[in-house]
Amino acid sequence: MVWLVPGATLPYPLGFYLVGFCLFLGGLILRWYSIGYLGRYFTVDVSISAEHRLIDSGPYRFIRHPTYTGALLAFLGLGFCFGNWLSILFLSLPIIAAFLWRIRIEERALLEALGE
Repeated sequence: MVWLVPGATLPYPLGFYLVGFCLFLGGLILRWYSIGYLGRYFTVDVSISAEHRLIDSGPYRFIRHPTYTGALLAFLGLGFCFGNWLSILFLSLPIIAAFLWRIRIEERALLEALGE
C-alpha cells in the first residue's frame, strides 16, 4: 500500500537494491549467530535460570543486543529492497518500539537476578 503514496518511492538503481539485500542478509546472519551463541540462555519469554550468567563474549562483546540489532538491520534492508521510504518507516518504527519495551524488561530481569 505504501507505493500508492506519491513521492514515497525512492530512486531504485540496482545498487540500491543490492545494499538493501546485503543489509537484510547481514542482519539475519547476525541475529541467527547471536541466538546460536546464547545457546541455552536464549528463550522466547524473558526468564532467568539459576545457572544463568551474563554473556559478554562473541557478538555480545561488541553489541549489547546483537539479536535486536540484526533484526533491525534486516528490516532496514527490506525497506531498501522495497524501494520506498514509507516501508522503511512502517517496518522499523513498530519493531523499534517493541524491542525497546522488551529490552527494558530483560535488563530489569537480569539486574534483579545477577546484580550489576
